[in-house]
Amino acid sequence: MVGLDSHGNSVVRVLRSQSPLTLVPARRVGPVALVHLVSSVTSPLGGDSLELTVEVGPGASLDLRGVAATLMLPGPTGLPSSSVLRFSVEGSVRYVPEPTVVTSRAHHVAVVEAELDGHAELLLREVLVLGRVGESAGTLSTSVRATRCGKPLLHQQLVVGTPSIDSSAAGLAGKRVVGTSLMLDAVPRASDGGEWWNVVPLAAGGTLATALGDDVVTVTRVLDAI
Repeated sequence: MVGLDSHGNSVVRVLRSQSPLTLVPARRVGPVALVHLVSSVTSPLGGDSLELTVEVGPGASLDLRGVAATLMLPGPTGLPSSSVLRFSVEGSVRYVPEPTVVTSRAHHVAVVEAELDGHAELLLREVLVLGRVGESAGTLSTSVRATRCGKPLLHQQLVVGTPSIDSSAAGLAGKRVVGTSLMLDAVPRASDGGEWWNVVPLAAGGTLATALGDDVVTVTRVLDAI
């Protein structure tokens, strides 16, 4: 949980975590609290079930970052892995993890849920890599649900790992990396697009940007520019 101190600085008031997801706050004082999300052991493996809840109070700001790429790996039992990330935001949150690699034979289901109040802001970035070099990807289903004051902003699902669909024009057109940035704020952005990227304003406010590419550097640069 992140709130404001008596000087108007954003501070982490409650922090609880355990392996394999470890939260490490930065030792700094300022308007934005910085917390790093560290995988203290290899995760997620098949059979893992991970949950993380993030709460940010009125006027407070949180920058939640990853420190290394995440490898989704199969487990010895053949069971799928899962993760649930919940945001409750009255201030602002910027969540920018490092890329996620969906390795061969992995099977993961990821859910992100975000509830914002009337003036809250949220940036969510996701960069997915389909397999390590020279290998096919496992399967991944991601779902993002965002609401503001209980009213829907976005509900989107992405499923990757079926070669015939990923290689088709209706899927990822054979691209190995897909990146998305969900920007739920008051900044007006017009519809736009180019080769392998697009920007779509959401009807209830906010913007969704998507980029495809052959490598992480290219996709990340496109999302940064947007």
